[in-house]
Amino acid sequence: MNQDWEDRVAALWDRFDDYAETEEDEARFRADVDALVAELPEGSPLRPFEQACAWDSTGHSDQAVPLYREALELGLADVSPYKARRTKIQLASSLRNTGRAEEGVKLLEAELDAPTDELDDPVRFFLALCLSSLGRDREALSLALGTLAPHLARYQGSAAYYAQALMEPGEQLGA
Repeated sequence: MNQDWEDRVAALWDRFDDYAETEEDEARFRADVDALVAELPEGSPLRPFEQACAWDSTGHSDQAVPLYREALELGLADVSPYKARRTKIQLASSLRNTGRAEEGVKLLEAELDAPTDELDDPVRFFLALCLSSLGRDREALSLALGTLAPHLARYQGSAAYYAQALMEPGEQLGA
């Protein structure tokens, strides 16, 4: 879509907190998103992406999951690799919220090998949540601490070592 449309979508999301947390206001927000995506051509992967984000952000992960999947199936990665990666992160979180954390783990483990970008830490954060939901707390803690280690002003090496040491002997994340 054009920059004007992207700017209007960004402005709507910037005002998200202005919508009160009542069901009526949440429905109004989703309607505002629907109005913007209605401007897109039929079959645009941005339509289900934005709608999924709106459902998810208003506490309806169950409604968001099929829309995230649709956005990916319609080729969101071709339109915006960045939004496709966001979709995978958000889909994994929604899967976890709906009791399907194992699917979220599979989705995000694949993202560990993706080209690096500013979404690397969110991938690891939500992967740690999914792992914890599956009772894999040591692995989740190892991942979370390993993600935090490079951001420490000091002790980066020690922190990375201790994070890896939490893993079972011979175990490696994603194995």
